[in-house]
Amino acid sequence: MAGAGRDAVDEQAQVGDPAAAEDVVALLTRQHGQIHTLFDEVRTTEGEARADAFRRLVHLPAVHETAEEEVVHPSARTAFDGGADVVEERLAEEKAAKEKLSALEDTDTSDPRFMPALLSLRDAVLAHARSEERHEFALLRRTTSPARLALMAKAVRAAEATAPTHPHPGVESATANLILGPMAAVADRARDAIRRSMDGGE
Repeated sequence: MAGAGRDAVDEQAQVGDPAAAEDVVALLTRQHGQIHTLFDEVRTTEGEARADAFRRLVHLPAVHETAEEEVVHPSARTAFDGGADVVEERLAEEKAAKEKLSALEDTDTSDPRFMPALLSLRDAVLAHARSEERHEFALLRRTTSPARLALMAKAVRAAEATAPTHPHPGVESATANLILGPMAAVADRARDAIRRSMDGGE
């Protein structure tokens, strides 16, 4: 994703790295950068390398968006004036991006139709990331205590720790296994981990 997120990306920045997540805004902004980088990787590779990059591209937003929906958006609704409207706008953007993603579910990464659809998805996702960083994350950081932001980051990291990093055994096509079963399971585990972390936080 774009904006400040892309500038934060480096080779040492890995999802779930506590050192890369001093607070929830830092963590999610860094993930925006990672997602942007993954779009570039999918675009510039071919064959199995592209299929693998696409699998990782879809996996990260599955956890990222779940964390935002469970942790960030509820806090932002009441953290600052107009928060509810800001969140509704972000949710509409997320819905539009998910609709574009669904168009890629059954499209092989070598199909000529894949790249135009991917680029359209990229434009939607990067625009959404810029809006989050400028209109939600910045205000959330200004109006939320550092302790609360750190707790929210802990919840996000807990969710990420539950997510698988490889396709399920026996699945022959990574692209065919991206959304339906595995990604729903990732989201469910992420929500459970978020609730446990927030309930047990300081």
